[in-house]
Amino acid sequence: MTTGLRLTIRAGLGAAVAVTLAMLLPRLLRVRTITAVGVVVRQDADPRKQVPLAGVDVVMRRGELVAHTISDATGFFTLSLRRGINPAETVTLQLDAPDYHPLTLAFHGDRLYLARMAPLIASEGPVADHARTVANVLVRYSVVSISDANVGSEIKVFQAVNTGNRSCDGDRPCSPDGKWRAAVAYATLDAGAGNEIRDPRVSCIAGPCPFTRVGRPDLSSGLRTVRVWAETWSDTATFLLEAEVFHRMVGETVRRSYPVVFGQSLDFTVPASAEGVTLEAEIDGANVVFPLSPDLSLSWAACHLTVNTDQSKIYLCNLKPGYRFP
Repeated sequence: MTTGLRLTIRAGLGAAVAVTLAMLLPRLLRVRTITAVGVVVRQDADPRKQVPLAGVDVVMRRGELVAHTISDATGFFTLSLRRGINPAETVTLQLDAPDYHPLTLAFHGDRLYLARMAPLIASEGPVADHARTVANVLVRYSVVSISDANVGSEIKVFQAVNTGNRSCDGDRPCSPDGKWRAAVAYATLDAGAGNEIRDPRVSCIAGPCPFTRVGRPDLSSGLRTVRVWAETWSDTATFLLEAEVFHRMVGETVRRSYPVVFGQSLDFTVPASAEGVTLEAEIDGANVVFPLSPDLSLSWAACHLTVNTDQSKIYLCNLKPGYRFP
């Protein structure tokens, strides 16, 4: 076998091996990666109270290798590690969150992991006979409201002054057929500061209206003003420009809702735009207002907040020892 032939064969084999590795490498890498996909919820015997937990630190550990992530607003998490050579090597999922007991789960391969974390303060337990009663709980919050009020109409009368039966002779403006000399007039309405013009309309009200035409109202300069034009190719014509005037009003609207009570806990939701969330409750018959502080602490309950993907908020409040619902 000649040297050239041997080099050609070696080059062909090398190219074949390179192509094979390029095809198999992604598959080999996938095989050598382990992935955990799961959801973190609050541990409770009542499935209705197993709310998703956001912001939970989730660590996947295999020996010295570590992967880290944080659960999202729905409690979802996913993270991956390289697969070890030793199949018996332990892989764990470690979860940690404020107000909850740390949790460690053993990794058992490709499956959906449901991590239930126990709160530091139990939601249920024996209620003492002398416990104070929390009743008639009401949720109150405010949202910014924007409304448009019709504050009246604006009217302007204007004229296009002309003398009929004058030949155009190319001296513009002319009638649509180019035969008669025409005149054009313009009119503008200004709604005033903080107001908007809506539904502008212009019409001929006097004169030879069949020999007139009007232009489309121009709102390109903004909603505060409107400009129109009108044309006559006969004698002087009178036009009327009208429009509605609206004023935008921004204020706060107070809304109220009732929470859902399960055992020794209550749940309620508020929209993303809610501000100043407050709870009103009767404590042993006395009506008291409890603004929710940034740490979500109440004298009679400990609350936890979860934010949904649409930014609406879910509150879960557990009664503290010494309090009970009727």
